[in-house]
Amino acid sequence: MPSIAGARSSPMSIVGGDVSSPQKRRLRSNSDLIDDSVSNTPSKTCSPLKSKSPRRFVNDSPNRSRANVETKVKNSPKKKLLDSFLDKPIWNPTDSEQLSAVKEALHVSTAPSMIVCREDEQKRIVEFCRQSLEQEKAGSLYICGCPGTGKSLSMENVKGCLAVWAKETGGQLPDNLAINCTSLSNTSEIFNKILEKGKPNKKVNGCSTPLRQLQQLYSQKQRSPDTKMIDQILYLDAFHLLSFKTRVVSRLVIADELDYLITKDRVVLHDLFMLTTLPFSKVILIGIANAIDLADRFLPKLQSLNCKPMVVSFRAYSMEQIIIILKQRLMALPYTVFQPQALELCARKVAAASGDMRKALGICRGAIEMLETELRESTCTSTLTSMVRVDHMAIALSRAYKSPIVDTIQSLPQHQQIVLCSAVKLFRRGKKDTTIGELNKFYIDICKSTLIPPVGIMELSCMCRVLGDQGILKLGQSRDDKLRRVTLQVDEADISFALQGIRFFRNCLQ
Repeated sequence: MPSIAGARSSPMSIVGGDVSSPQKRRLRSNSDLIDDSVSNTPSKTCSPLKSKSPRRFVNDSPNRSRANVETKVKNSPKKKLLDSFLDKPIWNPTDSEQLSAVKEALHVSTAPSMIVCREDEQKRIVEFCRQSLEQEKAGSLYICGCPGTGKSLSMENVKGCLAVWAKETGGQLPDNLAINCTSLSNTSEIFNKILEKGKPNKKVNGCSTPLRQLQQLYSQKQRSPDTKMIDQILYLDAFHLLSFKTRVVSRLVIADELDYLITKDRVVLHDLFMLTTLPFSKVILIGIANAIDLADRFLPKLQSLNCKPMVVSFRAYSMEQIIIILKQRLMALPYTVFQPQALELCARKVAAASGDMRKALGICRGAIEMLETELRESTCTSTLTSMVRVDHMAIALSRAYKSPIVDTIQSLPQHQQIVLCSAVKLFRRGKKDTTIGELNKFYIDICKSTLIPPVGIMELSCMCRVLGDQGILKLGQSRDDKLRRVTLQVDEADISFALQGIRFFRNCLQ
């Protein structure tokens, strides 16, 4: 009977009657015998190898596979963010100078050294202004977007880009006029501001309105050199100046918070944009507001006259963009302030709620205050507790977004929460109100999708009355409960924030 060892012997072990393999023979002291035995060993006696796929054959080298893994980890965004923070020493929050420097870097009024995540929008605005200046014509542009998306900040950078362009190419630099419409005593005062900028040394004629004078000014060819022409001096280098012939200067009017000019008859907005259509006008009007469809709703006459303004939309910041902006603001500091996970939590929550960068900056400052409070109450000043952690950020987020209505929504029974979720989904389609009967259809659909038994229409009507008593819904009057009008009395963002901790509601509200 063959032995077990003989049964398990490989083909290599029986070559030449020697029970030892070539690998073992290499360990012997007689090197000549080793060389002879290895040289006499046929090459085909080795155990057959399985054919490798091309992909495995390319990555056969251990060094190459390790390099690929290291490259993937190194190129991941989270790894880059982590490395950028861990390369610096941890800050000392008890140092008043460091504390003030961090708070100043995260303050809304502090302009960053470079505006990131808005390159495409700025490029479109600069290109619009440059074409208007090169062709010496008027034009209008409307910038819209949610609050805190970098609209006003981008315009400051656009003016700097135009100055660089004028210096490099010898182009004409416009006469800038920035107006915040919230500072106007009345809506018509904006025309007075534009007229004073064009005629700084002359008083406004009391016989006619500023709008009428502007219309007359841009309706006739400007011949008077004292008020209509200007010598433009361009610095070509550090030692020489050159004066060019006089030109009519374009005027760049930036009207921020433009929606404050909306009146009942919308005549002010209409007249403002119509200034760019006059035959000899060189006004480049840029309006900034939060309303996305302002040009469609309030300027129908401009569309009929083929002079509807160009629209540039600023979308809400995403989580990745918020992290990049926060990292860029903290990059100038020589120390690490936040844990990367804390910044990621802040960016994720703000992006899900509104994408408002100003909100994110305020929450980060609030998290620093949570760390200050913790250090004052604790005797431990270890460097491990000196960074702003996830728990600090979570408290700051809850204080920033949580309101009494959020606590009320979170304490409601499940079916009442489903009713609110149904109302949010229904009103997202553009409706301002609905009926209990239509709300019941959405409620039943959500219940069926989660295998939750729905209640009847009468119980749903009772739940709506309870929500109405708590100030969450508003119910109209009708003899038939199905026909009673239902309106949300709270912000949809509060409902989304209150229910986002439950996966079922989070999936429904996405």
